[in-house]
Amino acid sequence: MAGEDGYSITSNWFAQWMAKLLVAGVLSRSQAAVFLYVAGGQKKGTGITSYTQQQITDGLNGLLDDVPGAKKITRPTVNKAVKTLMEWGWLESAGYGRIRLNVTLWFTGNSGEQKNVLEEIASDHGNEPEAFPHKVGPKCLPGQQMLDFEEPPARGAAG
Repeated sequence: MAGEDGYSITSNWFAQWMAKLLVAGVLSRSQAAVFLYVAGGQKKGTGITSYTQQQITDGLNGLLDDVPGAKKITRPTVNKAVKTLMEWGWLESAGYGRIRLNVTLWFTGNSGEQKNVLEEIASDHGNEPEAFPHKVGPKCLPGQQMLDFEEPPARGAAG
């Protein structure tokens, strides 16, 4: 384990889904950065982070002084990313500057704690099978294009 902040349980399906969305250009760098920053700040066993959007912005801009030419994220960009991630069912508001992660995707804690949080979320949403955290978007990948990551054949080589 790198660092001193512990580890998280991450869905392998979700890790690949994020990668596909990044390649397809559906998930922006800002959205990925916001999600990963929030996910890394969960309080163990709760699925909750206590970040305001300004704290997320400041946290993501933490390397600006150490990296020449580093790009800065703005609070409006963080706000837009949080809104989209909530629409996709990756995050939800937990009130008072708190954000709850979809703990089926990413969770800091053990499986017993995860089960308890899932029961709490289900109760908060009236045990609706279509409510958070069951729908994970985006479902549609508009404008997806085929990207070829293979090395092109050498000139003069038989193809």
